[in-house]
Amino acid sequence: MRIEKCWFCSSTIYPGHGIQFVRNDAKIFRFCRSKCHKNFKMKRNPRKVKWTKAYRRLHGKDMTQDTTFEFERKRNRPERYDRDRAKDILQAIKTIDKVRSHRAEMHIRKRMKKDKRKVQEEARKELEQGIPLVKAPSVLQEEPSLTLPKVKVKASQAQQEEHHAMEE
Repeated sequence: MRIEKCWFCSSTIYPGHGIQFVRNDAKIFRFCRSKCHKNFKMKRNPRKVKWTKAYRRLHGKDMTQDTTFEFERKRNRPERYDRDRAKDILQAIKTIDKVRSHRAEMHIRKRMKKDKRKVQEEARKELEQGIPLVKAPSVLQEEPSLTLPKVKVKASQAQQEEHHAMEE
């Protein structure tokens, strides 16, 4: 049983599924669903469409460099069947899968660390701006360190002219 990859989104295509398009130069394009086929016909670049594997890899959202990907590589050379070797390979697949999932988890944690710092910084800024909502106004008057300094914004010359015109 041969499992193919979708040309557009890189998802797996099982036998009997998907669409196959053969170009005039005999290049074969396989698509997992009509969504991918239609995007291909519209000449969209998979690296610019956010839901594709190519976009995720290009923008650092999925792992790109890992030795476990070498096992998934397509091989066109037929291999001679050996029962002992097949048994060893099946056992190795389980450990490879564990290693890959652990590495993917670490990659996601590393990515989310930056986001966590950003969210904390935004929360701190929001708290600073909305301190009167958290503390009572009487406490703020007693303790001036809790209030933000008031900054005067200089109006542009055009705004000042408009303001004077309205007063007259």
